[in-house]
Amino acid sequence: MYDTLNTLLLPIDKHRISEDMGYREGQIGHAILAHEEEGIPDIEAADIVFIGCTEQRGAGLLHESSAADAIRSALYNLYYWHHDIVLADLGNVRTGKSKTDTYAALKMVQHELTEMGKLVVILGGSHDLTLAQYNAFADNKELIDAVGVDAVVDIHIGSPLKSESFLMDLLTADPNYMNHYSHIGFQSYFVHPRLLETMDKLRFDCFRVGKVREQIEEMEPVVRNAHLFTFDISAIAHAYAPANTVTPNGLTGEDACILMQYAGMSTHMRSIGLYGYRPEHDRESLTAKQLAQMIWYLIDGRSRGLREAHIDERESFNEYHVTFSDNDTLFLQSKRTGRWWMQLPDGKFIACSFRDYQVAAANEYPERWLRFQERS
Repeated sequence: MYDTLNTLLLPIDKHRISEDMGYREGQIGHAILAHEEEGIPDIEAADIVFIGCTEQRGAGLLHESSAADAIRSALYNLYYWHHDIVLADLGNVRTGKSKTDTYAALKMVQHELTEMGKLVVILGGSHDLTLAQYNAFADNKELIDAVGVDAVVDIHIGSPLKSESFLMDLLTADPNYMNHYSHIGFQSYFVHPRLLETMDKLRFDCFRVGKVREQIEEMEPVVRNAHLFTFDISAIAHAYAPANTVTPNGLTGEDACILMQYAGMSTHMRSIGLYGYRPEHDRESLTAKQLAQMIWYLIDGRSRGLREAHIDERESFNEYHVTFSDNDTLFLQSKRTGRWWMQLPDGKFIACSFRDYQVAAANEYPERWLRFQERS
């Protein structure tokens, strides 16, 4: 395994990243297990593994991206509060002769680390690298749920840029191992109405940025079910991420941190990608700092998630029996994290929110309950 990783990954230079300043005890840069010139460290104990990727030809850019190191520079300076979460940084995936070669290398790295039980976080590159994330699961014939956060729904069939059309490949591949896809934070003026109708017919869920900002806690159950999470910085308003040149509007910086915290809390989550960041468009490295703080909240979420009880440990949950429209349903609320689960007619529990409980208690069908029933 380490031979494969050594072949596919380039080491990082912490001295250059820190501008020869080094890191103080207590900072992430001091604590993280890093792949430097000496070779890949022992990552057996690592919970979260970071991988950089410089590939952005899918967005029509021929030069390699420096995004991963820019994010590292900001992340390593943050303080390390969560000592129950071991962090590792294995450097950058070697860029291939073609973008397809890079996809293959990233897929192999993702696969190797996933087999070790690690949560893999990919830094930098264009959004089409999501295909490599997905194919690491598809090659194992694993059905997965995925969540994408983006201002745009990237299904532009006629576009020559893979970064603008990759979702078509993701959602229509044959055979297909995408059990469910949810899109968070789209901005309506960038999306054709008929596209949303098609997504709805396929039972995929799309959440407009306004709805997300009004009730961001409703996104927690959406993210909790996911195995794969992908985040394009175009979803964050320009004021919070100056490198976002797509739109002035979007999520706040705090919204983005909350979504990443939700991703960390998910016990299913195995692959996260942060894409679309171009340092040459940044101002005072504010976007890199935003992404670094999002990662800090991801780590925080991972720490919180480790404290969650298993659904069978009923003494760790409050139970609420509710009848709505002749359906007897059990709701569970975790005493440790406050999160909610809802039982379906087949006895399976799915992630839900307090609002779903309130709707059911008012003798109405929760929309989340209906959507799961439709998909099943």
